[in-house]
Amino acid sequence: MTLTKSKYYFEALDNYPYSLPNCLEALNYALSYDPEDADSLCLMGRIYSEMLIDYEKAKLYFEEAIQCNITNLNTPQYYIRCLLDNEDLEEAEKMIEYSLKMKGIDKCRILIQKSLLFEIRLEYKKALAPFKRSQNLCL
Repeated sequence: MTLTKSKYYFEALDNYPYSLPNCLEALNYALSYDPEDADSLCLMGRIYSEMLIDYEKAKLYFEEAIQCNITNLNTPQYYIRCLLDNEDLEEAEKMIEYSLKMKGIDKCRILIQKSLLFEIRLEYKKALAPFKRSQNLCL
């Protein structure tokens, strides 16, 4: 990550979600320096998913972020949330299973999302196992 790109990415991250115009301006600068920066693409996906509720466009940004850097630890947790919100449950389940195999990822958050997946499917008893496992990881 170059110094200028980092500056604009961190500026965008600092402004998210409180000042979206400033966030988007800085993020566009960051992406103009490196259009394949996974962190910047992930943040753009978050904006479309969490703020604009445009899940299809958000999914495109998250998928591009994963293609650019498959080992990025930030992208999976936000991408899974977007998939769950958009009710793409099979895709979310695949991403959860992949994410749990990633070294260094926050497994607690991923397991909570797995529990949420089971709740959405109305499988409440199955939802307890990943939730209890996430509690153990938190401690």
